[in-house]
Amino acid sequence: MTKEELKNRTKLFAIRVFKFIDTLPKSKSLDVITYQILKSSSSVAANYRAVCRGKSGADFLNKLKIVDEEADETLFWLEFIKELGIKCDNNEIESLMKEANELVSIFSAGIRTTKAKNPKS
Repeated sequence: MTKEELKNRTKLFAIRVFKFIDTLPKSKSLDVITYQILKSSSSVAANYRAVCRGKSGADFLNKLKIVDEEADETLFWLEFIKELGIKCDNNEIESLMKEANELVSIFSAGIRTTKAKNPKS
């Protein structure tokens, strides 16, 4: 997968999360969750763009770690919504969880590869 394809994939993921969140019932407790997941999912896309502009190997690695953490946080909030039993489109939350997990795997592998190429990072 090219950098451009991954940029598009992360942006599409954030868009899908935003649209999914708009389908959830409204409540004070969900406001907290939805605020967090909106921030983390959009951060995956925005920060991956920054990764692509890394100024050095260390900068690239640090930014990639942020993307990995944000993707994992998004996965956490999706799992949390599901485990709370919030009424939602089960197919979509499962699909989003699968995509978040795949993104975490991609970014974690990128971190491992970068560290292997430059053990001092």
